[in-house]
Amino acid sequence: MNRSESPQSAESAGPQAKGLTDSSKRILVVDDDAGLRQLAAEVLSGSGYQTETAEDGAAAWEALQASSYHLLITDHDMPKVSGVELVKKVRSAQMTLPVILATGTMPNEELNRHPWLQLAATLLKPFTADELLGAVKKVLRSAGGSGEQVEPLPVWRGQPSAQVLWR
Repeated sequence: MNRSESPQSAESAGPQAKGLTDSSKRILVVDDDAGLRQLAAEVLSGSGYQTETAEDGAAAWEALQASSYHLLITDHDMPKVSGVELVKKVRSAQMTLPVILATGTMPNEELNRHPWLQLAATLLKPFTADELLGAVKKVLRSAGGSGEQVEPLPVWRGQPSAQVLWR
């Protein structure tokens, strides 16, 4: 797990703290592609979020056991533990953490078999930095910082003319 620097200390209060601002929101970004993982962390950190990263679902699960987060953004197709398997672990542990599944291959069949996974949003790769930030802001606003489940959001698709963040 790696920490991306942001203006706020990574040791700030967890999601139960009252009056949290967007800049105090902690986000865990999980992707097996180091470049994509770092780029997402930089985009989010540049917008004032505290970000940490994990290279796969197994490392992310360890991070989730060690720290509290306001949002989990995970790829699906990863070694060791896939994104959907990670979300299953999160939900089985009764964590109310909102999850954005950011992936190039949407596991629709598996998601349909397990509606209790309750994804807050999905992002199909490629997508832009603006789409990433828009989804994050919408999910965090819906969650209200309370850690409550949020209603699923629509799948976000990139605009052909927009600058692509992930491929």
